[in-house]
Amino acid sequence: MPRDATRIALDVAFFAASQVAFYYALRYMLSSMDSPGSSSKKARQKGQKLLTESGLSDEQLEALDLDEYETTIAGEIIPPASIDVTFESIGGLDEIIASLRETVIYPLTFPELFAGANRLLSAPKGVLLYGHPGCGKTMLAKALAKESGATFINLPLSSLTNKWFGESNKLVAGLFSLARKVQPCIIFIDEIDSLFRERSAGDHEVTSMMKAEFMTMWDGLTTDKETRILVLGATNRPNDIDPAILRRMPKRFPIKLPNLDQRIKILTLMLAHTKLAPNFSIQALARRTDGLSGSDLRETCRNAAMAPVRELMREKGKSGKEGLEAARKEGFKVRPLRMEDFVLHDSHAYAHVESSRRPPGAYGEAVD
Repeated sequence: MPRDATRIALDVAFFAASQVAFYYALRYMLSSMDSPGSSSKKARQKGQKLLTESGLSDEQLEALDLDEYETTIAGEIIPPASIDVTFESIGGLDEIIASLRETVIYPLTFPELFAGANRLLSAPKGVLLYGHPGCGKTMLAKALAKESGATFINLPLSSLTNKWFGESNKLVAGLFSLARKVQPCIIFIDEIDSLFRERSAGDHEVTSMMKAEFMTMWDGLTTDKETRILVLGATNRPNDIDPAILRRMPKRFPIKLPNLDQRIKILTLMLAHTKLAPNFSIQALARRTDGLSGSDLRETCRNAAMAPVRELMREKGKSGKEGLEAARKEGFKVRPLRMEDFVLHDSHAYAHVESSRRPPGAYGEAVD
Protein backbone atom coordinates (compact mmCIF):
# COMPACT_ATOMS: atom_id res chain seq x y z
CA MET A 1 0.00 0.00 0.00
CA PRO A 2 2.79 2.57 0.74
CA ARG A 3 4.34 1.72 -2.65
CA ASP A 4 1.06 2.45 -4.42
CA ALA A 5 0.72 5.74 -2.60
CA THR A 6 4.27 6.70 -3.51
CA ARG A 7 3.67 5.84 -7.19
CA ILE A 8 0.43 7.86 -7.24
CA ALA A 9 2.19 10.81 -5.63
CA LEU A 10 4.98 10.65 -8.23
CA ASP A 11 2.47 10.47 -11.08
CA VAL A 12 0.58 13.46 -9.71
CA ALA A 13 3.79 15.43 -9.26
CA PHE A 14 4.96 14.53 -12.78
CA PHE A 15 1.58 15.52 -14.25
CA ALA A 16 1.60 18.85 -12.38
CA ALA A 17 5.15 19.58 -13.52
CA SER A 18 4.28 18.80 -17.15
CA GLN A 19 1.26 21.09 -17.00
CA VAL A 20 3.35 23.92 -15.56
CA ALA A 21 5.96 23.41 -18.27
CA PHE A 22 3.27 23.36 -20.97
CA TYR A 23 1.75 26.58 -19.57
CA TYR A 24 5.04 28.48 -19.68
CA ALA A 25 5.94 27.10 -23.10
CA LEU A 26 2.57 28.20 -24.50
CA ARG A 27 2.92 31.59 -22.85
CA TYR A 28 6.38 32.04 -24.40
CA MET A 29 5.10 31.09 -27.85
CA LEU A 30 2.19 33.51 -27.64
CA SER A 31 4.41 36.36 -26.48
CA SER A 32 6.83 35.65 -29.33
CA MET A 33 4.14 35.86 -32.01
CA ASP A 34 3.76 39.08 -34.00
CA SER A 35 0.80 41.08 -32.82
CA PRO A 36 -0.90 43.93 -34.68
CA GLY A 37 1.22 47.07 -34.47
CA SER A 38 4.14 45.41 -32.68
CA SER A 39 7.50 47.08 -33.16
CA SER A 40 10.70 45.28 -32.25
CA LYS A 41 13.33 46.83 -30.01
CA LYS A 42 15.84 46.55 -32.84
CA ALA A 43 13.64 48.57 -35.22
CA ARG A 44 13.08 51.21 -32.54
CA GLN A 45 16.82 51.54 -31.93
CA LYS A 46 17.46 51.82 -35.67
CA GLY A 47 14.90 54.61 -36.03
CA GLN A 48 16.34 56.58 -33.12
CA LYS A 49 19.88 56.14 -34.49
CA LEU A 50 18.88 57.43 -37.93
CA LEU A 51 17.06 60.41 -36.40
CA THR A 52 20.20 61.25 -34.43
CA GLU A 53 22.34 61.01 -37.57
CA SER A 54 19.90 63.34 -39.29
CA GLY A 55 20.94 66.13 -36.92
CA LEU A 56 18.42 65.83 -34.10
CA SER A 57 19.73 66.16 -30.53
CA ASP A 58 18.74 63.90 -27.62
CA GLU A 59 16.42 66.63 -26.30
CA GLN A 60 14.69 66.90 -29.67
CA LEU A 61 14.35 63.12 -29.87
CA GLU A 62 12.67 63.02 -26.46
CA ALA A 63 10.33 65.85 -27.48
CA LEU A 64 9.22 63.91 -30.57
CA ASP A 65 7.57 61.21 -28.43
CA LEU A 66 7.25 58.71 -31.30
CA ASP A 67 4.74 55.88 -31.18
CA GLU A 68 5.45 52.38 -32.54
CA TYR A 69 4.26 53.18 -36.07
CA GLU A 70 6.30 56.37 -36.30
CA THR A 71 9.33 54.51 -34.98
CA THR A 72 8.93 51.85 -37.65
CA ILE A 73 8.83 54.47 -40.40
CA ALA A 74 11.81 56.29 -38.82
CA GLY A 75 13.89 53.27 -39.81
CA GLU A 76 13.54 54.43 -43.45
CA ILE A 77 15.15 57.85 -42.87
CA ILE A 78 18.25 58.49 -44.98
CA PRO A 79 20.91 60.55 -43.14
CA PRO A 80 22.64 63.05 -45.45
CA ALA A 81 26.06 61.87 -44.27
CA SER A 82 25.44 58.42 -45.77
CA ILE A 83 24.98 59.83 -49.30
CA ASP A 84 27.93 60.69 -51.56
CA VAL A 85 25.91 62.19 -54.45
CA THR A 86 25.61 65.96 -54.86
CA PHE A 87 24.18 68.14 -57.60
CA GLU A 88 27.73 68.83 -58.79
CA SER A 89 28.25 65.11 -59.44
CA ILE A 90 25.25 64.98 -61.82
CA GLY A 91 26.00 66.05 -65.36
CA GLY A 92 23.65 67.36 -68.01
CA LEU A 93 20.65 68.20 -65.80
CA ASP A 94 21.49 71.78 -64.87
CA GLU A 95 18.08 73.24 -65.76
CA ILE A 96 16.18 70.60 -63.78
CA ILE A 97 18.54 71.01 -60.81
CA ALA A 98 17.93 74.78 -60.84
CA SER A 99 14.17 74.20 -60.94
CA LEU A 100 14.35 71.70 -58.08
CA ARG A 101 16.28 74.20 -55.98
CA GLU A 102 13.66 76.87 -56.67
CA THR A 103 10.54 74.71 -56.25
CA VAL A 104 11.63 72.18 -53.61
CA ILE A 105 14.67 73.17 -51.55
CA TYR A 106 14.07 76.89 -51.08
CA PRO A 107 10.35 76.65 -50.12
CA LEU A 108 11.22 73.95 -47.58
CA THR A 109 14.28 75.60 -46.07
CA PHE A 110 13.26 79.28 -46.40
CA PRO A 111 9.50 79.25 -45.70
CA GLU A 112 9.50 82.94 -44.76
CA LEU A 113 10.22 83.88 -48.37
CA PHE A 114 7.18 81.98 -49.59
CA ALA A 115 4.84 82.79 -46.69
CA GLY A 116 2.22 85.48 -46.44
CA ALA A 117 -1.23 86.11 -47.78
CA ASN A 118 -0.25 85.10 -51.31
CA ARG A 119 -0.61 81.32 -51.25
CA LEU A 120 0.48 81.11 -54.87
CA LEU A 121 4.08 81.09 -53.61
CA SER A 122 3.61 78.07 -51.35
CA ALA A 123 5.64 74.94 -51.95
CA PRO A 124 4.02 72.18 -54.03
CA LYS A 125 2.67 69.13 -52.22
CA GLY A 126 4.31 66.74 -54.66
CA VAL A 127 6.96 66.52 -57.36
CA LEU A 128 7.22 63.84 -60.04
CA LEU A 129 10.41 62.86 -61.87
CA TYR A 130 9.64 60.76 -64.92
CA GLY A 131 11.46 59.64 -68.01
CA HIS A 132 13.62 57.02 -69.67
CA PRO A 133 15.26 54.46 -67.34
CA GLY A 134 18.83 55.26 -66.35
CA CYS A 135 18.67 59.02 -66.93
CA GLY A 136 19.29 60.16 -63.34
CA LYS A 137 15.94 60.25 -61.52
CA THR A 138 17.19 58.36 -58.48
CA MET A 139 20.47 60.30 -58.48
CA LEU A 140 18.50 63.55 -58.35
CA ALA A 141 16.58 62.20 -55.36
CA LYS A 142 19.86 61.30 -53.61
CA ALA A 143 21.25 64.77 -54.27
CA LEU A 144 18.07 66.31 -52.86
CA ALA A 145 18.47 64.21 -49.73
CA LYS A 146 22.08 65.38 -49.45
CA GLU A 147 21.63 69.10 -50.04
CA SER A 148 18.05 69.99 -49.11
CA GLY A 149 18.59 70.14 -45.35
CA ALA A 150 15.22 68.41 -44.94
CA THR A 151 14.53 65.05 -43.31
CA PHE A 152 14.53 62.52 -46.16
CA ILE A 153 12.36 59.40 -45.85
CA ASN A 154 12.94 56.72 -48.49
CA LEU A 155 9.63 54.86 -48.58
CA PRO A 156 9.77 51.31 -49.98
CA LEU A 157 6.51 49.48 -50.52
CA SER A 158 7.45 46.87 -47.91
CA SER A 159 7.42 49.47 -45.12
CA LEU A 160 3.65 50.00 -45.58
CA THR A 161 2.61 46.36 -45.87
CA ASN A 162 1.52 44.25 -42.93
CA LYS A 163 -0.24 40.92 -42.58
CA TRP A 164 -2.72 42.33 -40.06
CA PHE A 165 -5.84 44.02 -41.39
CA GLY A 166 -5.78 47.79 -40.89
CA GLU A 167 -2.10 48.00 -39.97
CA SER A 168 -1.11 49.46 -43.35
CA ASN A 169 -3.45 52.42 -42.73
CA LYS A 170 -1.87 53.00 -39.33
CA LEU A 171 1.60 52.89 -40.88
CA VAL A 172 0.53 55.52 -43.43
CA ALA A 173 -0.81 57.69 -40.62
CA GLY A 174 2.46 57.13 -38.74
CA LEU A 175 4.40 58.18 -41.85
CA PHE A 176 2.72 61.57 -42.07
CA SER A 177 2.63 62.19 -38.32
CA LEU A 178 6.39 61.52 -38.22
CA ALA A 179 6.91 63.80 -41.22
CA ARG A 180 5.04 66.60 -39.43
CA LYS A 181 7.20 66.19 -36.34
CA VAL A 182 10.51 66.31 -38.25
CA GLN A 183 9.51 68.79 -40.98
CA PRO A 184 10.73 70.06 -43.36
CA CYS A 185 10.47 66.57 -44.75
CA ILE A 186 10.72 64.90 -48.17
CA ILE A 187 9.02 61.52 -48.67
CA PHE A 188 10.61 59.77 -51.64
CA ILE A 189 8.80 56.94 -53.45
CA ASP A 190 10.82 55.25 -56.19
CA GLU A 191 8.82 53.47 -58.91
CA ILE A 192 5.72 55.26 -57.63
CA ASP A 193 3.58 53.67 -60.34
CA SER A 194 3.84 50.29 -58.59
CA LEU A 195 2.38 51.72 -55.37
CA PHE A 196 -0.17 54.13 -56.86
CA ARG A 197 -1.28 52.40 -60.02
CA GLU A 198 -4.62 53.58 -61.39
CA ARG A 199 -7.42 52.21 -59.21
CA SER A 200 -9.90 49.69 -60.53
CA ALA A 201 -12.75 47.50 -59.25
CA GLY A 202 -10.39 44.54 -59.09
CA ASP A 203 -8.07 46.12 -56.52
CA HIS A 204 -7.68 44.37 -53.18
CA GLU A 205 -9.56 46.03 -50.33
CA VAL A 206 -6.41 46.57 -48.27
CA THR A 207 -4.62 48.25 -51.20
CA SER A 208 -7.57 50.55 -51.87
CA MET A 209 -7.79 51.52 -48.20
CA MET A 210 -4.06 52.25 -48.03
CA LYS A 211 -4.19 54.46 -51.15
CA ALA A 212 -7.20 56.37 -49.80
CA GLU A 213 -5.50 56.86 -46.43
CA PHE A 214 -2.31 58.08 -48.11
CA MET A 215 -4.14 60.64 -50.27
CA THR A 216 -6.23 61.87 -47.33
CA MET A 217 -3.18 62.38 -45.12
CA TRP A 218 -1.21 63.90 -47.99
CA ASP A 219 -3.74 66.46 -49.19
CA GLY A 220 -7.17 66.08 -47.62
CA LEU A 221 -9.77 68.02 -45.69
CA THR A 222 -7.76 68.27 -42.46
CA THR A 223 -4.35 68.82 -44.07
CA ASP A 224 -2.54 71.85 -42.69
CA LYS A 225 -1.65 74.20 -45.55
CA GLU A 226 1.45 75.40 -43.69
CA THR A 227 2.90 71.90 -43.39
CA ARG A 228 6.29 71.57 -45.07
CA ILE A 229 5.97 67.99 -46.32
CA LEU A 230 6.74 67.12 -49.94
CA VAL A 231 6.18 63.79 -51.66
CA LEU A 232 8.78 63.11 -54.35
CA GLY A 233 8.05 60.35 -56.84
CA ALA A 234 10.11 58.77 -59.62
CA THR A 235 8.86 56.54 -62.41
CA ASN A 236 9.41 55.57 -66.03
CA ARG A 237 5.70 54.75 -66.49
CA PRO A 238 3.92 58.03 -65.64
CA ASN A 239 0.73 57.15 -67.52
CA ASP A 240 0.10 54.21 -65.15
CA ILE A 241 -0.19 56.47 -62.10
CA ASP A 242 -3.64 57.16 -60.68
CA PRO A 243 -5.02 60.58 -61.79
CA ALA A 244 -5.75 61.53 -58.17
CA ILE A 245 -2.06 61.06 -57.37
CA LEU A 246 -0.96 63.05 -60.41
CA ARG A 247 -3.27 65.87 -59.30
CA ARG A 248 -1.32 66.04 -56.05
CA MET A 249 2.00 66.28 -57.95
CA PRO A 250 1.67 69.53 -59.93
CA LYS A 251 5.42 69.91 -60.52
CA ARG A 252 6.55 67.29 -63.07
CA PHE A 253 10.02 67.10 -64.54
CA PRO A 254 10.65 64.97 -67.65
CA ILE A 255 14.14 63.41 -67.51
CA LYS A 256 14.94 62.76 -71.17
CA LEU A 257 17.83 61.01 -72.88
CA PRO A 258 20.88 63.31 -72.84
CA ASN A 259 21.66 65.38 -75.92
CA LEU A 260 25.18 65.99 -77.24
CA ASP A 261 26.10 68.77 -74.79
CA GLN A 262 24.70 66.80 -71.87
CA ARG A 263 26.61 63.67 -72.91
CA ILE A 264 29.82 65.72 -73.04
CA LYS A 265 29.24 66.90 -69.45
CA ILE A 266 28.36 63.39 -68.26
CA LEU A 267 31.40 61.80 -69.90
CA THR A 268 33.66 64.56 -68.59
CA LEU A 269 32.52 63.81 -65.03
CA MET A 270 32.81 60.04 -65.48
CA LEU A 271 36.31 60.16 -66.98
CA ALA A 272 37.63 62.95 -64.74
CA HIS A 273 39.85 60.58 -62.72
CA THR A 274 40.80 58.26 -65.60
CA LYS A 275 44.14 58.49 -67.44
CA LEU A 276 43.33 59.21 -71.10
CA ALA A 277 45.45 58.95 -74.23
CA PRO A 278 46.81 62.29 -75.57
CA ASN A 279 44.58 62.17 -78.67
CA PHE A 280 41.45 61.10 -76.77
CA SER A 281 38.42 63.26 -77.63
CA ILE A 282 35.43 63.29 -75.28
CA GLN A 283 33.48 65.25 -77.89
CA ALA A 284 34.01 62.49 -80.46
CA LEU A 285 32.94 59.87 -77.94
CA ALA A 286 29.83 61.89 -77.10
CA ARG A 287 28.88 61.98 -80.79
CA ARG A 288 29.25 58.18 -81.01
CA THR A 289 27.01 57.56 -78.00
CA ASP A 290 23.84 59.16 -79.32
CA GLY A 291 20.75 57.47 -77.85
CA LEU A 292 22.44 56.19 -74.68
CA SER A 293 21.19 57.10 -71.21
CA GLY A 294 23.38 58.21 -68.35
CA SER A 295 23.39 54.68 -66.95
CA ASP A 296 24.37 53.31 -70.37
CA LEU A 297 27.21 55.82 -70.58
CA ARG A 298 28.50 54.73 -67.20
CA GLU A 299 28.45 51.08 -68.24
CA THR A 300 30.19 51.99 -71.50
CA CYS A 301 32.98 53.78 -69.61
CA ARG A 302 33.27 50.95 -67.11
CA ASN A 303 33.66 48.34 -69.84
CA ALA A 304 36.22 50.51 -71.64
CA ALA A 305 38.22 51.08 -68.44
CA MET A 306 38.51 47.32 -68.04
CA ALA A 307 40.29 46.94 -71.40
CA PRO A 308 43.74 48.27 -70.25
CA VAL A 309 43.44 46.34 -66.98
CA ARG A 310 42.57 43.16 -68.87
CA GLU A 311 45.59 43.61 -71.14
CA LEU A 312 47.91 44.05 -68.16
CA MET A 313 46.50 40.99 -66.39
CA ARG A 314 46.90 38.81 -69.48
CA GLU A 315 50.41 40.04 -70.20
CA LYS A 316 51.74 39.68 -66.66
CA GLY A 317 49.65 36.55 -66.05
CA LYS A 318 51.67 34.60 -68.62
CA SER A 319 54.28 34.18 -65.90
CA GLY A 320 51.68 33.02 -63.41
CA LYS A 321 51.14 34.51 -60.00
CA GLU A 322 54.75 35.61 -59.83
CA GLY A 323 54.26 37.92 -62.80
CA LEU A 324 51.24 39.58 -61.18
CA GLU A 325 53.14 39.98 -57.90
CA ALA A 326 56.00 41.66 -59.79
CA ALA A 327 53.47 44.00 -61.48
CA ARG A 328 52.05 44.86 -58.06
CA LYS A 329 55.51 45.85 -56.82
CA GLU A 330 55.92 48.06 -59.89
CA GLY A 331 52.59 49.73 -59.13
CA PHE A 332 50.35 48.13 -61.80
CA LYS A 333 51.29 50.46 -64.65
CA VAL A 334 48.10 50.52 -66.72
CA ARG A 335 48.18 52.20 -70.12
CA PRO A 336 45.94 55.24 -70.83
CA LEU A 337 42.43 54.76 -72.13
CA ARG A 338 42.05 54.91 -75.92
CA MET A 339 39.04 55.50 -78.12
CA GLU A 340 39.15 51.96 -79.52
CA ASP A 341 38.53 50.60 -76.01
CA PHE A 342 34.91 51.72 -76.29
CA VAL A 343 32.84 48.94 -77.83
CA LEU A 344 29.44 50.57 -77.70
CA HIS A 345 27.35 47.71 -79.02
CA ASP A 346 28.00 45.53 -75.96
CA SER A 347 27.83 48.34 -73.43
CA HIS A 348 24.25 49.56 -73.22
CA ALA A 349 20.94 48.15 -72.11
CA TYR A 350 19.32 47.71 -75.53
CA ALA A 351 22.33 46.44 -77.46
CA HIS A 352 20.70 43.08 -78.21
CA VAL A 353 17.08 44.28 -78.44
CA GLU A 354 15.51 44.95 -81.80
CA SER A 355 14.13 48.47 -82.20
CA SER A 356 10.57 47.13 -82.58
CA ARG A 357 10.89 45.31 -79.24
CA ARG A 358 12.04 48.21 -77.15
CA PRO A 359 9.81 49.34 -74.28
CA PRO A 360 6.72 51.04 -75.77
CA GLY A 361 5.98 54.70 -75.22
CA ALA A 362 8.14 57.79 -75.25
CA TYR A 363 9.45 58.25 -71.71
CA GLY A 364 9.95 61.98 -72.14
CA GLU A 365 6.42 62.81 -73.30
CA ALA A 366 4.35 65.15 -71.18
CA VAL A 367 2.03 63.56 -68.64
CA ASP A 368 -1.67 64.21 -69.18
